Amino acid sequence: MSLRRSAGRAVLSSKRAVQQTQRQSLSWLSRWQSSTPDAALASSSTLPTQPSPEPTISTPQSIATTNRSTLANAFSTVNQAEIDHFSRLSSQWWNEKGEFGLLHKMNPTRMEFVRQKIAQGVQDDEGWSFVKRDRVDEQGRLIKWEGEAAKRVRGKWLEGLDVLDVGCGGGLLSESLARVGGNVLGIDASSHNIAIASLHASQDPFLPFQSDSPLVASTSQLTDPAKQEGKAGSLRYRHTSAEELLKEGKQYDVVCSMEVLEHVDSPGEFLKCLADMVKPGGHLILSTISRTPLSQLLTITMAEHVLRLVTPGTHTYSKFIKPSELLAFVRDEMGGTDVWEADGDGLVDGGREGGGVSVGEVRGIVYDPLSGQWRLWKEGLPFGDLCNYMFHIRKKSL
Repeated sequence: MSLRRSAGRAVLSSKRAVQQTQRQSLSWLSRWQSSTPDAALASSSTLPTQPSPEPTISTPQSIATTNRSTLANAFSTVNQAEIDHFSRLSSQWWNEKGEFGLLHKMNPTRMEFVRQKIAQGVQDDEGWSFVKRDRVDEQGRLIKWEGEAAKRVRGKWLEGLDVLDVGCGGGLLSESLARVGGNVLGIDASSHNIAIASLHASQDPFLPFQSDSPLVASTSQLTDPAKQEGKAGSLRYRHTSAEELLKEGKQYDVVCSMEVLEHVDSPGEFLKCLADMVKPGGHLILSTISRTPLSQLLTITMAEHVLRLVTPGTHTYSKFIKPSELLAFVRDEMGGTDVWEADGDGLVDGGREGGGVSVGEVRGIVYDPLSGQWRLWKEGLPFGDLCNYMFHIRKKSL
């Protein structure tokens, strides 16, 4: 009898160990899938039961758009604790030596990545040709090609494009996007951030800022109207969330969300929301942090607790997302190659990981403490994505 009980306890203990291992292996994936709009509705006993709608045929790009927009009131990816944290720090957004000093240094590198992706997209659309290249005439003078791709390489390279900056904070990226000609809308779930961003933009007469608040003047009201004529682009800010904006149905040529993904609840639903606001042929560009021992050491141990460059509690290691996880999510949950262009090799930094995913491009972005600058990791080289990285996908044209 004693032997049977011991064997039974051993079997039960083994089953529990297997179940615990399975739960741990799915713990990260559950963050993508949990708290979705459908789950939120299913868990609410107060909501009336609705009859199932008749089945309809949808294109891959329209799948789930309607459901997420109609359920936005019942579901949000906004984490109020994160919003409160950054609201308390909002006054420091434009202090280059303060809390957001590293983001100020990162901004030019992020802009360069955006520029490269926009120019690359136009070149892909135009196609390659010997004619569409700079040439030397009979007198030996350099004749530059002035096609659309050439315009997107220099000058006002976002001119004529609608750009959305989700989680704009104090407006570091939004202002830069507007200066190169974009029609920019910056949104943030923190009213404090929007107030700081609007106030800062209103002080620069060279920014095409349009205020929606009676308390903050537009730059056109502060300068000679003649100086505003011919100024490319526009800049506006709104206090709202991505889910609320999605309900309006507008889409954008470029949707950016920098250093936001690691601060939201249900990042998978947040990504789907951003994707729905990208026009056919448009770009989705992100920056975030990978979940590795190195990123924990650099962004939390060193930056927060040792050097005090960032307020402790700003980052949560478990919310960091590996590039391979992000690529796989786009492939499996966002339509893959049915919706998005296979414009990258789908491999993370030269193929170290990625599982053959053919949609999306990852580029590491690395801080050089000697020069005090951030640099894009060279394409094809491994290990650049172990901490901060950029991510880009382009939606297929209709």
